[in-house]
Amino acid sequence: MDDVEARVFDLLDAGDAREAASVAIHAHGPAVFLYLSRLLEGDDALDVFQQWAEDLWRGLPGFRRECRLRTWAFKLAYHALARFHREPYQARRQRLPSSAASRLAASVAHSSAMAGAARREQLRGLEAGLEPEERALLHLRHDRELSWDEIAEILSGDGPPVTAVALRKRYERIKERLGRMAKDAGLLG
Repeated sequence: MDDVEARVFDLLDAGDAREAASVAIHAHGPAVFLYLSRLLEGDDALDVFQQWAEDLWRGLPGFRRECRLRTWAFKLAYHALARFHREPYQARRQRLPSSAASRLAASVAHSSAMAGAARREQLRGLEAGLEPEERALLHLRHDRELSWDEIAEILSGDGPPVTAVALRKRYERIKERLGRMAKDAGLLG
């Protein structure tokens, strides 16, 4: 258990769910926003990020602690992203109601957006040919350095369990394909 997780659990145990959620959003929000920004464009990423913050804010008191807090945070983001993709286009364009979690999410997202913008743009060009789930896998493993078990937990969603072995194989195939794409684009010697 890391320091953030211990602090969040201490706050929850003390009955301060509001502060626990705030600590969790500040700690994991930048990484989650970067993850969503790699998969969605501008306002869409912010909308899904705000939904993630709302989900975390409401769900944290009931968090069963069956996995790490970081894993659960990314799982919530994955579910918010899946809901976003299932919604009709016009429904996605409605602004989320303003609340403490949404305002906090907007603040964290704004400060996170500046970091690594140039790097994201280069990667987006190459990753555009990948499926959303492939991009999610690549980001969770490479950029967020989550364990294979954590990624399997996140990507299993509500469907059948995904195995860590299958994810490793898929990740290697994605890396090989990206390498070929980079070479074809003249980015590699």
